[in-house]
Amino acid sequence: MTEDEIRNNAFAMPYTNSAFPPGPYRFTDREYLIITYRTDPVLLQKLIPAPLKMTEPVVKFEFINMPDSTGFGHYCESGQVIPVTLDGVAGGYVHSMYLNDHPPIAAGRELWGFPKKLGEPELRVHKDTLIGTLDYSDFRIATGTMGFKHTTLDAAAVKLAMAAPSFLLKIIPHVDGTPRICELVQYSLTDIIIKGAWGGPGALDLSPHALASVAGLPVLEVLSAVHILADLTLPYGTVAYDYLANK
Repeated sequence: MTEDEIRNNAFAMPYTNSAFPPGPYRFTDREYLIITYRTDPVLLQKLIPAPLKMTEPVVKFEFINMPDSTGFGHYCESGQVIPVTLDGVAGGYVHSMYLNDHPPIAAGRELWGFPKKLGEPELRVHKDTLIGTLDYSDFRIATGTMGFKHTTLDAAAVKLAMAAPSFLLKIIPHVDGTPRICELVQYSLTDIIIKGAWGGPGALDLSPHALASVAGLPVLEVLSAVHILADLTLPYGTVAYDYLANK
């Protein structure tokens, strides 16, 4: 390979057999269980990176089943999203994510800076209950439950909420261990088709774990539980703030 060939063809590692294909990435029948809860504002404030600002002491815990995703196949995901603003624009800061499939872990970390780690999430229906679970290293760290399709939600309002910007703290180290990339990334889902959206009673239980600290934002009160089925596209992101360029 010549230097020009490498420069012109480089996309992701490994160079000759990338762990994931180029995007954008289309998801069909993506299914969510989102449990919104009130947490400790002091603990929450410590985890939000400036220049993002906390709006209220609230966390959204998500369990997501993705049976049909471009280049990634069928996998599940779970994690925490914190409502924030950037320069007055409302969105969500993705604080933690756990997946059971390597290509989206690699792509998420390398392209956007998603805080993805290997875990074992699951979303399923058991009789009258929608159940989301998350295991890390053979230990149950989260269980979310919701009454199955008790109420129908406004699809337009759900679509508007899903289209709001999301923010990620992307960190890529240099070969000497210092930060090579340290930036706030912004992206928004596109081409969203809501196939169904429902509400119902919800509950969430979080357990402490040394390497998966979802319980570090404790559940003080469950505010809502939402079940969504949608098609959508995950595009590339943009740099909203460069920490190394703004010392």
